[in-house]
Amino acid sequence: MTIGTDLEGGVTTAEALAVYDDLPAVTVEKMLGSWRGSGVPTGHPMDGLLETYGWHGKRFDSPEDGHPLVFRGPRGLYSANPALVPMGLVSRFGPRLRPPAVAAAGRRAVALTRTRAPRSRLRMVEHRGVVTATMAYDALPICDHFRRLDESSLLGVMDLRGMAQPFFFLLRRDPGRGL
Repeated sequence: MTIGTDLEGGVTTAEALAVYDDLPAVTVEKMLGSWRGSGVPTGHPMDGLLETYGWHGKRFDSPEDGHPLVFRGPRGLYSANPALVPMGLVSRFGPRLRPPAVAAAGRRAVALTRTRAPRSRLRMVEHRGVVTATMAYDALPICDHFRRLDESSLLGVMDLRGMAQPFFFLLRRDPGRGL
């Protein structure tokens, strides 16, 4: 088993942080490209929610041109504008947003936030004592910090102002994918 597979099975926040803290930094240059995402279950209110709504991953065309929320729709992949997603409500009421009828309506609502414009940037930022690639959302107080699991996999931690615990996710390089 790999660390990523172990994480996907579920861990505590403390265990996820311990794994994250032991991983090496990743550079902005290594972040460029398309990534397929999946959550790391830790008991966070957002566990499984992005996947329920059709989240595919993230895409970085350059350090200045990031697409933090790439979703799968009936006509393929598209970027969503995170500024139009009520992240405070999502992080607080995640479990209530999972029932099939609510999720179906939510997927339609997310599709209405479709955008071609980049909505984030990559920078090297110190997080938990290590300078590593970090995605800063343009319109929200969110930073996603990344550490390298291997050459094609990353562990990310979402840092949202006011969120009680971090949200963890995995990214795996998705070669040849674009919008």
